[in-house]
Amino acid sequence: MTNLLAIDLGNTTGWAMRSASGLITSGVASFKPGRFDGGGMRYLRFSRWLDEIGADGLGGIWFEEVRRHAATDAAHVYGGLMATLTAWAELRGIPYEGVPVGTIKKHATGKGNANKDAMIAAARARGFNPADVNEADALALLRLVTEEVA
Repeated sequence: MTNLLAIDLGNTTGWAMRSASGLITSGVASFKPGRFDGGGMRYLRFSRWLDEIGADGLGGIWFEEVRRHAATDAAHVYGGLMATLTAWAELRGIPYEGVPVGTIKKHATGKGNANKDAMIAAARARGFNPADVNEADALALLRLVTEEVA
């Protein structure tokens, strides 16, 4: 068994990881730019964060695949983070895969269009205490993936 990583990409990125021993850890990481940051700093911070999580023993990365964004800025940030993630994984030979939002929501709640409160409630019902919906989404994605991998 290897480490598995699930990520909900965004300015505030939710993540959940299952270690080779089965231990699940999760949280959120902010990549919002600072007042004096250049346009690429969020992506450099994201890449450094991935380095900190570590590629050793990482058997795969799954990310929430968003097909539609309500705002142009959100679409640009998502695209940049996804490009950074996929390039980082390619350089290290780590497989990655996007999973549609509706698939994750349906697996977690039974409804493909579940709202944020329902996603948080689903995570809590499974014994987790997510900081926000980003972490709840990552936990739901990890659960979906681990059931497929197992």
